[in-house]
Amino acid sequence: MKKATLVLVTVKTADTAAMARKISQNTPQDAVVISLQNGMEAAQTLRDILPTYDVRAGMVPFNVVPTGPGYYHRSTSGDIVIEAGQKALADRLCQPNLAFTQSDNIAAVQWGKLLINLNNALNALSGMTLQAQLLSRPWRSIMAAQMAEALSVLKAHGIQPRSTTPVPSGLIPWVLRLPTPIFQRIAAKMLTIDPTARTSMSYDLEAGKPTEIEALQGLIIRLGAEKSVPTPLCMRIRAHINQAQAAGRGLPNMSPADI
Repeated sequence: MKKATLVLVTVKTADTAAMARKISQNTPQDAVVISLQNGMEAAQTLRDILPTYDVRAGMVPFNVVPTGPGYYHRSTSGDIVIEAGQKALADRLCQPNLAFTQSDNIAAVQWGKLLINLNNALNALSGMTLQAQLLSRPWRSIMAAQMAEALSVLKAHGIQPRSTTPVPSGLIPWVLRLPTPIFQRIAAKMLTIDPTARTSMSYDLEAGKPTEIEALQGLIIRLGAEKSVPTPLCMRIRAHINQAQAAGRGLPNMSPADI
């Protein structure tokens, strides 16, 4: 790392500060540091600890799932988006079947992804694959209610998310609530998922690892409190995740009625 000119940070949000300190000790200060992490806070943590570095936020739209020791499989689609800066990096990073684009409004892109990532917790609680969960109207109804709750919080803060799906963020709750046969036709691209794929939080909970619930539902809850916007569903989901993590028994395999 002593001669690295580009560092991609992919650790969990809670490990960002420790990784930033390692970067400061082991890489030149003219290196570009790109955060390819969930949530909205990781890139700022990197900037706070690495004030002289070119730190950029990024958004990864797809899932990567473990298939065995040292083997990982990309199970959903989409292009990685990184924050634009003085150095153009997207073309340098592009590889066959792995495209990068740049954005002058990366925060809006990240907010759009955070809304989708709120389902990470529901998927972990369900114990289902993503495909099976999306084909379940009761689970989609909870996904829709949670996203609508989060959209109300973002609206109160004047935040306009940019959707990471073909459907605008504000319409996604409506699409999720549709009967399954209609949903399948309208949201065909949302269902282009490896049938075995689950969210990263599902794998973390199953393995007894800390989850990123505070960077997702926790952030919506905190922002809601700032504007007196109630977030009861996000609060319940966070509580279920924390209880499951404390129990240490893997996935709770909850039903929609349990939420």
